[in-house]
Amino acid sequence: MNYLALDASTEACSVALEVNGKLFSRYELCPQSHSLHLLPMIDAVLCEAGIKLPNLDGLIFGQGPGSFTGVRIGVGVAQGLAFSANLPVVGVSSLQAMAQGAYNQYGEKQVVAAIDARMAEVYNGYFELDEHNVMQAQQAEAVTPPEKLAEHLSAVCRSSFYAVGTGWDAYTEKLGEQLAALKMNEGSPELLFPTAESMLIIGKIKLEQGEGVSAEHAQPVYVRDTVSWKKLPGK
Repeated sequence: MNYLALDASTEACSVALEVNGKLFSRYELCPQSHSLHLLPMIDAVLCEAGIKLPNLDGLIFGQGPGSFTGVRIGVGVAQGLAFSANLPVVGVSSLQAMAQGAYNQYGEKQVVAAIDARMAEVYNGYFELDEHNVMQAQQAEAVTPPEKLAEHLSAVCRSSFYAVGTGWDAYTEKLGEQLAALKMNEGSPELLFPTAESMLIIGKIKLEQGEGVSAEHAQPVYVRDTVSWKKLPGK
């Protein structure tokens, strides 16, 4: 089975293509320019693999949470490609993808992902490895003030965990000593952003289990419905 994954939900933009068990990927940090990079990156991996879009079996996209604009770009591109090639699509959480990356790269099995959500909040989720080596959420993903994160996680996270995401550096002080004491990795997280490669691992299982939907049903997951904004001087 051949699958394409794409993600533009954070400052990182990435695509991953699996063709006959071989992986082709691109990854770039390009804040506020995903619309310029995503389609060329997709074209590059398709050309490298020597395959056309209609020959794929499904498409996987980063559904969020993350940047409102980035998430919309990713979903829009996924819908357009899926419509043109009549492909089923499935969304994958950016938080789950980071947790999956922590397992793939470092063998971590208990992970808290926290993304800076602006407005003095973090998108967050706690994940544990299942019997299929896929990281699964242990509670609903949420957006909380950083100083409330320990309380929010207390029901499910009772031991040391591995921390990933930009939220940890953005709100170091507000996260507090209680949460810091639980952290397994010292210092700044090594893994800050989700990747399409991790989404590919999760998404292809969903597609093979029949969870794919038609393009018009591809939906973003914002977690928070309030758009971050800053008042301009003099306004």
